[in-house]
Amino acid sequence: MQWWEALLMGIVQGLTEFLPVSSSGHLMISKELFGVTSEGFLDFTVTVHFATVLSTIVVFWKVLWQIIKGVLKFKYNDETDYFLKICVSMIPVAIVGFCFKDFVESLFNDSLRVVAIFLCVTAFMLTFSDFYTKHVKIKNDYRNGISYWQAIVIGLGQALAVAPGLSRSGTTIATGLVAGVKRENMAQFSFLMVLIPILGEQFLSILDMLGADAAAMSSGVGVSALLFGFIGAFLAGLFACKTMVALVRKAKLTWFALYCVIVAILIFIL
Repeated sequence: MQWWEALLMGIVQGLTEFLPVSSSGHLMISKELFGVTSEGFLDFTVTVHFATVLSTIVVFWKVLWQIIKGVLKFKYNDETDYFLKICVSMIPVAIVGFCFKDFVESLFNDSLRVVAIFLCVTAFMLTFSDFYTKHVKIKNDYRNGISYWQAIVIGLGQALAVAPGLSRSGTTIATGLVAGVKRENMAQFSFLMVLIPILGEQFLSILDMLGADAAAMSSGVGVSALLFGFIGAFLAGLFACKTMVALVRKAKLTWFALYCVIVAILIFIL
């Protein structure tokens, strides 16, 4: 992998991690377009995902610090309530990760047709959520704008979004909107709920990388490629995270649905 390929793929990861168009699917598409081999690609994927997690932390640093301070007061205040709901939302994805890990990994079989199919599913969910919120009056007076049952429903959406092409942000946001969470509350919750699962996943992946033999490590992606990929993903992630928060509050998700369908059609044709 050349440094410029790593930089471009990092930018793709950073942008698509927060936009509802599937980062895993776009990474697989980019991999095919650039002709990158699978050897060492897992190391690259771990690196760029970690970069986007850091960008999320930077964007929501004030919110995260406020939550931490509130939780450390050891009272059931707004911050503790919000934190517990984030924890509840992580239960489904934890179950999928521990019990269905092999099945999930089998989905990543380098088949772009699988990506195209799930991009169409993403498009349907985005379109339906826009239609639903437009025609159904949402009444939500829960603390922090979200209830425990809504948090678990959104968590189920995140658990389903492990498939390549099925956008995590798109699925969780669409699920939350249909469940009755208002737009102004949904984007922040969607991005914060994924921090711990992704950090845990990256930690396990790093342990696997460190456990690999020296020959496997030397034959993987070079250090320069990992560095440029990290920089591209981090900077693009900062932009995309801030942009997506604003878009969820105002813009129609149907435009992203149209993009997903176009990409899926191109995959089937080409």
